[in-house]
Amino acid sequence: MTLAAFCAALADQLPANAIVTDPGDIAPWLTDWRGRWTGTSPLLLQPSTTEEVAVIVRAAEAHGVGLVPQGGNSSMVGGATPPADGSAVLLSLRRLNRLRSLDSDHAVAEAGVILDTLQQAAAGEGARFPLDLGARGSATVGGLAATNAGGTQVLRFGTMRAQVLGMESVLSGGLVHDSLGGLKKDNRGVSLDHLLIGAEGTLGIITALRLRLVPGAGQRGAAWVGVANPHHALALLRCLEAATDTIEGFELIPDVSLTRVLEHIPQTRAPLTTNAPWHVLIEAVTGAAEEPPQQLLERLLGESTDLLTDAVIAQSDAQTEALWRLRHSISEAERAAGPAAQHDISLPIDRVPGFLLDEARLIERRFPGTKASGYGHLGDGNVHFHVRAPAGAPPGWADSAEGKAVSAFVHDLVTAAGGSISAEHGIGQMKKDELARLAPPARMQALRAIKAAMDPHGVFNPGKLV
Repeated sequence: MTLAAFCAALADQLPANAIVTDPGDIAPWLTDWRGRWTGTSPLLLQPSTTEEVAVIVRAAEAHGVGLVPQGGNSSMVGGATPPADGSAVLLSLRRLNRLRSLDSDHAVAEAGVILDTLQQAAAGEGARFPLDLGARGSATVGGLAATNAGGTQVLRFGTMRAQVLGMESVLSGGLVHDSLGGLKKDNRGVSLDHLLIGAEGTLGIITALRLRLVPGAGQRGAAWVGVANPHHALALLRCLEAATDTIEGFELIPDVSLTRVLEHIPQTRAPLTTNAPWHVLIEAVTGAAEEPPQQLLERLLGESTDLLTDAVIAQSDAQTEALWRLRHSISEAERAAGPAAQHDISLPIDRVPGFLLDEARLIERRFPGTKASGYGHLGDGNVHFHVRAPAGAPPGWADSAEGKAVSAFVHDLVTAAGGSISAEHGIGQMKKDELARLAPPARMQALRAIKAAMDPHGVFNPGKLV
């Protein structure tokens, strides 16, 4: 009866195409990208304006119906999947997909604008949106803000939080918060924008963002480097940082991950002619009047030969893209290689090499038959740390008792090292219990108090984060 009344209330205020009840049309959006969570929802709402979102929020609060906001459905932690009991409805932001304004300095983009669309539009203005990740073709800017996404350019430009200059969002009561004017100084208390960034849709619905753009890449170059161990990789990073401020990407990759890409991803080949136990992908971007990045990388790597075993420098954008394809294909290749407990963690940068070597072996001894390895953004301490299941383990091993014990042990080690159990993917439903177990009491008290204050009816993305 509650759902029927909710639908009736919306039918009088929304266009017919904003309310989807056909199970066949809803089904593709009920399972997360990794295939680990599947929920149930009798209704898919797809508003095309902020006012329609406000109407939905008011009706949801009046009828006690939960709303699960969803963009590209590329969450890695089940953050955009509805609960299994059908107690909430999907709120798709994909039809809010307009670029309201765009110039060389900023863009005002609605929540459903796809990252790749924004990047291409910015390029047309001679600018760049300085955030990139493998899911650029499906991830939406609203989802990137809701999860404070990171990606491969955080080293130079910061996470999504650093790219947001203003926001439009719908809060409890259907009230619209609007800071799209982009004031550089505004000391009227706590920043509502910053509260919603990273809140995973649990405090309100982001409908539009004012985003900073940076000058377009005048010259772009990349190098693939073989190193003996992560300690040498970190030393190389420090040398490059001391010599230039043009390094935008510094990705650390174990040979086992590269091998999986070569085995499972068609039309890929090894960048180096010699074997190396670890690899680094480096990208430099320089202005038109500066030293060309290929020349810069050749010079700087030539000054650091004691830290590398081999290197190749891309001579064209096509070669650069081929190197990045290897990096962006790791997640797909890891999935194809079999079950694993996957962890998106961050550590103090100086502790990353030791963790990848010492703690990885500790985990393998604790759980015989497993193999632990990590790859990711060494420059910001973000490691995608995978513990592969023993031979013969079933596909759902990560959710088995042993798989959960592995993840708990990994999280214990990360916490002891002063790190975070979620670097860039968020908490969602995957890490909700672990957050409550490991987070400092002050953090949990604050998160719960903020949730209670900003979502008094409990309708925003129930069952996620806290």
